[in-house]
Amino acid sequence: MGQVVSGQKMDPEKTIQEFREIASLVQENQELRNVFQSPAVDHKQKIALLDAIIKKMNGSKMLRNFVAVLIDKRRIGAIGEIFDQFRQDLDARMGIADAQVLSARQLSDVERKSMEAQITALSGKRVRATYSEDPSLLGGAVVRIGSTIYDGSVRGQLERMKQQISGTN
Repeated sequence: MGQVVSGQKMDPEKTIQEFREIASLVQENQELRNVFQSPAVDHKQKIALLDAIIKKMNGSKMLRNFVAVLIDKRRIGAIGEIFDQFRQDLDARMGIADAQVLSARQLSDVERKSMEAQITALSGKRVRATYSEDPSLLGGAVVRIGSTIYDGSVRGQLERMKQQISGTN
C-alpha cells in the first residue's frame, strides 16, 4: 500500500489519518471485529458494512479495497500492527523521520519550528515531531529519532561533566 500511495501522488498524511481512523475503530470495537472475522457472517454483509464505514468517514477507495483484502485474508485482527508497518514504510519512502522531543518546558510554536529545522538538518529527513515536557532536564532538550538519542539537556551536560571529572581522578 505504501508503494501505491507514493506512486499515485496521494496525500500521505490524509492516507495515514484515514488508515489510523479505521484501524482504531476496528481495534477498539470488539463487535465490529467479530463481524469482520466471523465465518458465519456472509462476505457481502461484511463488505457492505465496510462500505458504510468508509462512506461515513469519507475514506478513499484505496483504503476500502485494502481493508477488504484484510477481511478476505482473515488478517483484519492484525490491522493495528499492519497500520504501524504501513506508516513506517510510507515514512521511509517519503523521507520522513519521527522525532520525540523532551524539553524542560513547553516550547512555543517558533521554538518548535526551530527545533524541527535543526532536527531536519541533523537527520537529513523531514521531521514529524511529538513533544513532551520533563522539568528534571533543567533546560535544553533530548531528541530521539528511531534508536538515536541526542541529549542537549542541562541535566545531560552535567552528567557528562561529572563523568569527565570522575574519570580524571
